[in-house]
Amino acid sequence: MPRKPKKPCAYPGCPNLTYTKYCEAHKQFEPPLHHHGTDTGSFYRSAAWKAKRKSYLEDHPFCVMCGRPASIVDHVVPIRQGGEPLDDDNLQSLCWSCHSRKSIKDGSRYARKVYTY
Repeated sequence: MPRKPKKPCAYPGCPNLTYTKYCEAHKQFEPPLHHHGTDTGSFYRSAAWKAKRKSYLEDHPFCVMCGRPASIVDHVVPIRQGGEPLDDDNLQSLCWSCHSRKSIKDGSRYARKVYTY
């Protein structure tokens, strides 16, 4: 079965033809597949976190901020700032709305940026 035809390298001014986005000479410019928080992401996919999250929500089923049913187990001190990932003293149950509000207030990377002119 024939392959797709080669295409020019995406590096500006490079005349080389390649099957991928960049030729061998410019392969280092290819962005990584998962460039954001892979260490944290792998933690949240771990069996230890999934078990801790499930048991914590069973023990603390309501949001500590508003009292509605909780769906998120939040780290009081984020892991990236040195918080203990599996310590009950560093966990709190939150509903989605309160978690979003807390993340914005804490300056999460997902917070909307507010521009002032």
